Amino acid sequence: MTLEKNVLLHNRYRIVEILGQGGMGSVYRAVDENLGVVIALKENLFTTDEYSRQFRLEAVILANLRHPNLPRVSDHIVLGDQGQYLVMDFIEGEDLRYRMERMGMLPEEDAVHIGAAICDALAYLHTRKPPILHRDIKPGNVKITPDGHIFLVDFGLAKVYQNATQATTTGARAMTPGYSPPEQYGTARTDPRTDIYSLGATLYAALSGVIPEDGLARAMDNAQLTPLRKRNSKVSRRLAAAIEKAMAVDPSDRFQDAEEFKKALLGAKSKTQQVAGGYTVVPPPQESFPQKDLSDSVPKQESKTPPPPIPIVMDREEHIFVSPLKKQKERERKRRNALVRFTFILLLLLIIGVSIFAPGILPANVRAALPFLALPANTATPSYTPAPSAIPTDLPTQTLTATFTSTPKPPTVTLTPTKVALSTATLATTDPSLTTTPVAPILSSTPVGGGTGQIAYASSRTGGLPQIYLVDLATDSATQITDMLEGACQPSWSPDGARLVFISPCKGMDEIYYNASLYIINADGSGLIQIETVPGGDFDPAWSPDGKAIAFTSLRTGQMEIFTVGLDDLISPTQITKNATRIESRQPAWSADGTQIVYTVKRFGVNQIWLMKADGSEPTQIVRSGVVKTDYLPTWSPDGTMILFNQRCATKFCLPYLMSISATDHSVEEATPLEFNIITIENADYSPDGTLIAYEGGESGTNNDIFYVDLTSKNRVRITTDPNPDFNPVWRPIP
Repeated sequence: MTLEKNVLLHNRYRIVEILGQGGMGSVYRAVDENLGVVIALKENLFTTDEYSRQFRLEAVILANLRHPNLPRVSDHIVLGDQGQYLVMDFIEGEDLRYRMERMGMLPEEDAVHIGAAICDALAYLHTRKPPILHRDIKPGNVKITPDGHIFLVDFGLAKVYQNATQATTTGARAMTPGYSPPEQYGTARTDPRTDIYSLGATLYAALSGVIPEDGLARAMDNAQLTPLRKRNSKVSRRLAAAIEKAMAVDPSDRFQDAEEFKKALLGAKSKTQQVAGGYTVVPPPQESFPQKDLSDSVPKQESKTPPPPIPIVMDREEHIFVSPLKKQKERERKRRNALVRFTFILLLLLIIGVSIFAPGILPANVRAALPFLALPANTATPSYTPAPSAIPTDLPTQTLTATFTSTPKPPTVTLTPTKVALSTATLATTDPSLTTTPVAPILSSTPVGGGTGQIAYASSRTGGLPQIYLVDLATDSATQITDMLEGACQPSWSPDGARLVFISPCKGMDEIYYNASLYIINADGSGLIQIETVPGGDFDPAWSPDGKAIAFTSLRTGQMEIFTVGLDDLISPTQITKNATRIESRQPAWSADGTQIVYTVKRFGVNQIWLMKADGSEPTQIVRSGVVKTDYLPTWSPDGTMILFNQRCATKFCLPYLMSISATDHSVEEATPLEFNIITIENADYSPDGTLIAYEGGESGTNNDIFYVDLTSKNRVRITTDPNPDFNPVWRPIP
């Protein structure tokens, strides 16, 4: 039964207004007439004897909680058949849901601070004796005070978790679609990982402006979680990976405690851990929470009116947000339009200025096209028109090498890169007898080399889950190879170029591929074979140069280790790295002779580049970048003399660099950056002849596409232009 305004409950608490309503009851703002303070009153309408007994037990435990990110529970009331009530501190400010509606997508730093603060609160709750579960974390239950302090509120669904074998038999339970994990539906067991899922979903919504796909629907394969970076590409990969891990359908795949989740959040932004209650965000503006007059509810004998409370918006978590994403996109569209207008005006002024003060710089045809500029009648501006006689015809015959040649261009000729068919006649070779006479220059820089001129890569170009594609550089035609129901990525070629090994499921560009398996398929898409797998996940496949084995990363031991499996026995893999707890190995890459494997080791919170023999013996760290850099994704040059890898900042955000280090001289442990004038470059892969490097990156640093570039970085060609991500490029070996 809903309590009316001015009703005096328990001869002490006078109802001021309803703040929200749900299936369990209502939340009220009230005044404690004994103390003259504003309080929050949480109602629970379950009134059976068993629920009443459980309610008293849990209320006593909640009343003893003392944490800077939790409101205090000061009293509990059971009124027979009428209902049960918790009396809690009233927290002034705006809730996170309202902040999302006001701002759109939250800044990444704010989301990390909010997540860390709530993790502190959860770590405190989950380590009580007995542990306490909140079970209703969502944006509406995260409050931000006028000084930017963060609170986790509303303990109406809290549950005392007795032990790992006792099922939940009493206590209120409710689900908020999008924020509740699958185990919270029906009678499934809930434990501390339930709260971790809900917090992950809350941060997902805060960073994307969209409620994530429902946990139960995902568990029943009726929906899949849209990658966070697909909804907001500005979110870092590390933060997106942490949030998506927290939202895993299987509780065993999530962070196992709140402290672990907190470390992952802080690590994503390289934030220093603070004491509990130390994390704050920008306070809400005063106008975002209107004040109300409580003078008619405060006891008359009080000479001082308590501070006016802040109304909480009614719980609407089951509904779609009021288009915060659209609001954000509209703001971004207006900024883009303003930038375009400014750039246009600036260019126009620049052209006018050049035309007036330095007219000789502009070609005659350009000046003639400008209506505001008249050419002098007695002045002829020289122009250059290529003529057949200007093209050399006595070019010598020469051996093709790993270089690019270009014809010098006159001032008014624009060079346009031209891709050519990479046939056996254009393959680089050391045999001096294999020569070819170049065609007359085409006023372009034409790359040679690149093996067979085909690259396999993963792409989400259809708008769904990624699949493996094969592009022919001579024709620009791409052919889809896989059609896996759960997506496919991470292709690796057999040395004869006839088959690919890849992983599935693959939802996109993830840091770790949980529950993935290895598959082998022919280059034409036939002959699909699944390699035997076990729970955990197998990924990062790399085919050995002799074609007899595949190295890969596996989670089957509980952490990332490297295994190899022979092609003659696909059900008996061999573990070749055996690390201590919290030290993990991944991303294996074979040397050209198959005797060594370079790989990534995660230690002390950063990734390092290590080298070992193919059987796992003699592991050695070959790059020492310290704790401020993290190294990953190593690959070999075809001649086995050089190792390339990516490097990023470990303590702050920076774009990835491409680094190189000798594969034979291990006396120098400091890598050298390759001076490529490229915004982002990752997943580099040498062409079979060593003349080109394929990579994934972006022109603007946002969307991933596939490119290739020569070793001087002067000739770069973009292969894909689809707005959806393209990634994991690998050159097809020469048959």
